Amino acid sequence: MKTTFRIVSLCLCSLAFPMAHAAAPASAATAPAAQADLVQRADENRSRRLLEKAVAHYREKGEAALTDFNRSPAFSDKELYVYVLTLDGDMLASGGPSVALVGRNVTTMKDGSGKEFFRDMLDTAAKTGHGRIEYRWLNRVDNRVEPKVTLFERVNDRIIAVGYYTPRATAEQAKGLLERAVTELNEKGDGALDAFNAVDGGFIQDDLYVFVIDIPTRRFVAHGGSPAMVGTDGSALRDPKGKAVVTDMLNIVGRKGEGELDYAWRNPLTEKLESKHSFFRKVGDKIVGVGYYTR
Repeated sequence: MKTTFRIVSLCLCSLAFPMAHAAAPASAATAPAAQADLVQRADENRSRRLLEKAVAHYREKGEAALTDFNRSPAFSDKELYVYVLTLDGDMLASGGPSVALVGRNVTTMKDGSGKEFFRDMLDTAAKTGHGRIEYRWLNRVDNRVEPKVTLFERVNDRIIAVGYYTPRATAEQAKGLLERAVTELNEKGDGALDAFNAVDGGFIQDDLYVFVIDIPTRRFVAHGGSPAMVGTDGSALRDPKGKAVVTDMLNIVGRKGEGELDYAWRNPLTEKLESKHSFFRKVGDKIVGVGYYTR
């Protein structure tokens, strides 16, 4: 579950497949973005319903409910499952892969980014009695370390939890990374390009990364997802239908200074060609962009 391994894998996968874009009107972006949001909300609602069911069952059955959480299909929903902790951090039950942790204290266990998320959960439960926490955890379905959100509730001296994976970055996260990249470029100039390209530069987040195009030469000067593209001529880059994407970006920033564009690109996490939506902005004589996958 090491972050470094995952990011390196991301970059290597990107190297194996050239960027392919399929342009679409910016107004069309609202549909896939809204759909992705609906999927995530549906996952959260499923998790909340399963958590409420587990809490009610524990209130009724007490400690006898732990066996049901471990084994009964009534307390799982596809990839969702229930797990239970003591206030001291001992894992008492789990209907998923974390069953291997039952009987162990997980307080100091860290996620894929080094976060002691169980400790945060325990602290929040002690203070408020319920909450949610975000961390990175191994998804056994695709054997990848992915972002996960867990909802939890304290019942007496037990913490009952249900979590769901959110492997795809959101539009808001892409915009946030773009803002950071723009600030970095404004403050450090070309010195920021090394950070955008570096595995440990702080600008690669799951399937999000920064790309930068030099406007006068139309060449990529940074590409966090595929460093081999640095130095290549963007004007020669075309999607499967022959659309020149960089030219479109140049035209858009020439008119507006910033813009959005839909295209098809291989997702290095799923290794499939997927729809992607990028936000980009003109900064000096460069275009800075960040995109997220919509399907």
